[in-house]
Amino acid sequence: MSISAVVLGATGYVGGELLRLLGQHPTLRLAAAVSESRGGDAIAAAFPHLAPLYPQKCFDAHDTWIDSVEAGARLALFSAAPHGASAPLIRAALGAAAERGIDAHVVDASADFRYRDADAWQGVYGAPHGAPDLLEEFCCALPEHLPSATARHVGHPGCFTSAVLLAAVPLVAAAAVGEDLYVTGTTGSTGSGRSPQPGTHHPERHSNLYAYKPYAHRHAPEMENLIRDTAGRAALVHFVPHSGPFARGIYVTLQAQLETRATAEDLTGIFRDAYRDAPFVQIVDGAPKLKDVVASNYCRIGVAESRGRVVVTCALDNLLKGAAGGAVQWMNRLFGLPETAGLLAPAPAWT
Repeated sequence: MSISAVVLGATGYVGGELLRLLGQHPTLRLAAAVSESRGGDAIAAAFPHLAPLYPQKCFDAHDTWIDSVEAGARLALFSAAPHGASAPLIRAALGAAAERGIDAHVVDASADFRYRDADAWQGVYGAPHGAPDLLEEFCCALPEHLPSATARHVGHPGCFTSAVLLAAVPLVAAAAVGEDLYVTGTTGSTGSGRSPQPGTHHPERHSNLYAYKPYAHRHAPEMENLIRDTAGRAALVHFVPHSGPFARGIYVTLQAQLETRATAEDLTGIFRDAYRDAPFVQIVDGAPKLKDVVASNYCRIGVAESRGRVVVTCALDNLLKGAAGGAVQWMNRLFGLPETAGLLAPAPAWT
């Protein structure tokens, strides 16, 4: 039987990718795409490429979407709303669902449920948390690092953090590296969201490459918290993000000092063991290439070693494995569906 799905914040890039994935999912059926600013507008007007999937369907406003879900139904509730706005929207949505006896699981693609307490979140984002009473109902991790959800709902780690966690956690968990992790990461312009900004304006971004917020990116504390939670050991992430001259994808390079003597083959073995049962993580010889994963839910990882140091390179799609695809992967698990359902399309390669 199908499961109703609702997307909050459905007009952004991550929301659009969720709509695309849900339109082809074997079990999750889109009941409502929610947007306060575009309620009543056709989905195809905002996303022309989705017209074959949703030729007639329109966006719903926040006060009307619940009518699209049957009372007593099961509900997959996704939030692609911005940081800070997502939590109160989720609280209101869960309240509306409860009033109609709707059994809901939530996966939030924003940062609102990536910390265990409201003070920690406020310390990073500089504002009170929008639903502190819900924090204990969420867990945050990648599916690859948690055998099953430890709470009813999930906060997705996000794009840069997903790439860094996939590269770091196996080494930290194996006590193979020291505490200091030096990470550079390059992201495509879609990582900045759909609203135009100077950093995503085409004349500025095209044929250009530059670092921003070195050692001051707000997702670095999330990386450290989640590495500690999932690997069981602390790490200091020295993170320098870069803006790349492409639309989508993230490429991360992690360097660390080895704690014990190990060859590249030994280190690669740590990753193969860690991700043996992870259907979307591929360990490759040499360094991965971005076009091998862009527009797919796959991640590729390469490992090298020299003079007692290790280099891990990780490539993934920021909108899919780092956001919408990872969210669907978690939702599949929460409802006991095959983890890979609706996500097995390969990368198109020549993007």
